[in-house]
Amino acid sequence: MAKEKFDILETTCVPLPLENVDTDQIIPARFLSATTREGFGENLFRDWRFDKSGEKNDSFILNDPAYSGKILVAGKNFGCGSSREHAVWALSDYGFRAVVSSFFADIFRNNSLNNGFLPVMVNEDFLRFLFESIKKDPGTKVR
Repeated sequence: MAKEKFDILETTCVPLPLENVDTDQIIPARFLSATTREGFGENLFRDWRFDKSGEKNDSFILNDPAYSGKILVAGKNFGCGSSREHAVWALSDYGFRAVVSSFFADIFRNNSLNNGFLPVMVNEDFLRFLFESIKKDPGTKVR
């Protein structure tokens, strides 16, 4: 997956107000056998997006047509857990270019930067404001 030039990104956001989202939740280990970076997006948050029979979980935010965009807004401690670079590949392959949170695991942050994916760290108050703004108006754009 080639790195895209990153000038200015203006887009709507997808809120994921969960804390301690680890890399196994981002991309479950059973989907790590691919040898290229492409194709991981289809299994992003697989165990949350789909039930055990493979049916969409309509209550999960990525399956809600009201929310789309290239920025994921996540709760504190996003990307914790193992050092799997595949988590960043899955987010990128799905279409995200950046993630906003109040804290990132160091390894996830470094993997993001090394792959042209932007981890944006903000304070807790701003993160709450952003979640509230997106909930009130899913069309809210961030630049």
